[in-house]
Amino acid sequence: MDSKETLRNKMKKKLSSLSLEEKIEIEKTLYNHLFSSTNWKQADVIATTISKGIEWDTGPIIENAWKQGKQIALPKCYPEKADLKFYTFESYEQLETVYYGLLEPAPDKTVLITPEQIDLVLVPGLVFDQKRFRVGHGGGYYDRFLAHYTGDTMSLASVNQIIDTIPVESFDIPVDQLITNDQKKPSL
Repeated sequence: MDSKETLRNKMKKKLSSLSLEEKIEIEKTLYNHLFSSTNWKQADVIATTISKGIEWDTGPIIENAWKQGKQIALPKCYPEKADLKFYTFESYEQLETVYYGLLEPAPDKTVLITPEQIDLVLVPGLVFDQKRFRVGHGGGYYDRFLAHYTGDTMSLASVNQIIDTIPVESFDIPVDQLITNDQKKPSL
């Protein structure tokens, strides 16, 4: 079995090789499946990220949530404590550029949201297995957050990001639902 780092690198390469047209087509299906899901419809406060590079574009997710009157929360990483906190997000002017060029909420322009206030967390990931365990970007921030989070979790993944099994460690937390671009099987 490949290590998480090997799986991560292979998937980054695979996702980078998608043409813009292929990426847009996959995203369209992912959005349709997400927006028609019960978890999405019932959630008032949704946590997601500001996507970058090869990640599925979260812009349309954020815009759709706002149109539907839902509140968006974005994560801010605190590397010194290896902690993840979520803040309200109502405008792109509330973002700041941090390490690796990531966009995160500026705490002085936003409001801290407790995990109990979040109905649905869209958890980023690169590789998933049949039991919904994931290989993320390697910081472990989401697993630490999810260890104490009791609301719903979902991830978006193309069928090419799903493999039979990944190495699982004691601290790994699977997502509740995996939204895919499979026309016949929208989620696992």
